[in-house]
Amino acid sequence: MRARPAPAAVTVPADWPATEAEARAVQDTLRARVDLTGPGPEVGTGTATGVDVAYDDVRGQVAAAAVVLDAATLEVVEEATAVGPVSFPYVPGLLAFRELPAVLAALAALAAPPGLVVCDGYGVAHPRRFGLASHLGVLTGLPAVGVAKNPFTFTYEPPGERRGDQTPLTDGSEEVGRALRTRTAVKPVYVSAGHGVPLDRAVAHTLHLAPAYRLPETTRHADALCRAALKAAVTGEADQD
Repeated sequence: MRARPAPAAVTVPADWPATEAEARAVQDTLRARVDLTGPGPEVGTGTATGVDVAYDDVRGQVAAAAVVLDAATLEVVEEATAVGPVSFPYVPGLLAFRELPAVLAALAALAAPPGLVVCDGYGVAHPRRFGLASHLGVLTGLPAVGVAKNPFTFTYEPPGERRGDQTPLTDGSEEVGRALRTRTAVKPVYVSAGHGVPLDRAVAHTLHLAPAYRLPETTRHADALCRAALKAAVTGEADQD
């Protein structure tokens, strides 16, 4: 059994948006920097890092986790966490402003290169085409994709029942992502390009990273770790693995 890593501290930048209008203005400004052509890393090469967050809104605390996997073997290479104050209220479409300070702190605590970053959320499948994966990619320059559990406000035809079947996730006539079946006869996930990776390759990465479960291994590891970090922060009970 080995102890979980000590969490990094989360620092909210002094110029971090405080209002919905300020946050939307930041999204509108940075959106022009999103790269949707990539090409990003080859599937199964280098490293892939899952990031996820957990909240205790009663205490105003957020915990983020970053878990680096060997992209070929899907074995964990390194993990890091960060815990600190929630930096923005809950507003649909502006979740990145709640999550990014903690996620960036967790990523900064890694010694291993993160490689591809897989976010539990959206990239351009977002009302202003600038979800967490896009925002994170633009700020860090890292290739990033979004793999969400639900389609947000967008429409799609159900994909076929077999693993790998996919259909466009659309906003009107615009394709913003894909509904992707990662397991046969299990409900799909919703993949969108974030930054530095085109949509087809984002889908290929997602399939590679989800060999046995609905969610990518990156997300599964990061989800478990951020929950453990939050529990330790609010109760003082540290989990071990």
